[in-house]
Amino acid sequence: MTLRIIPATLRDLSYIAANLRPEDRDEIDCQFDDWSPALLALTALQGFAYVAELNGNPAAGFGAAEQRGGLWIAWSWGTRRMKRCVPGITEFFHAVLGPEVAARGAWRVEARALAANELALRWLARLGATQRCRLPGYGRNGEDFLLYDWTRESWNHVPLPKAAGAEAAATDTDHRRQGRAGARSSTQG
Repeated sequence: MTLRIIPATLRDLSYIAANLRPEDRDEIDCQFDDWSPALLALTALQGFAYVAELNGNPAAGFGAAEQRGGLWIAWSWGTRRMKRCVPGITEFFHAVLGPEVAARGAWRVEARALAANELALRWLARLGATQRCRLPGYGRNGEDFLLYDWTRESWNHVPLPKAAGAEAAATDTDHRRQGRAGARSSTQG
């Protein structure tokens, strides 16, 4: 499988949002009273926004947006094919997105995840985020969330091998490890 990381477009993010994997749909549903794929995509285009493509098809969106001076919010969601993108997104996160956010003066980057979304919680930990607290009743129907963060002190000290664990390794149809092959920065074609 060919994985490319490219700058996000409204079209690609809308497609991903319309075809969310169940874990991401549950997490988004309980954070908004009303949302649509187009509205979610438009909101995601604030700040830095990227798309992971598998074989030319959008599979996951991710990025970070500044909430106020020095405070950023990281986000990600995808289709059922997102899991195959995790190694490439992880590498891009450390090589490109993290340095971009740090260069803009981030003191703190936060991410929230539905407490029941075990995939997201494991990935945040592997990305080097620190679990700060439980947010009881954060969801509109009383769902609990967990708050993770990276601070300026911890942002650049997370080793890549910690974030790219075996469970994040993608496989192609022949069950060969794809690893981080194929991930490209936005400057590559």
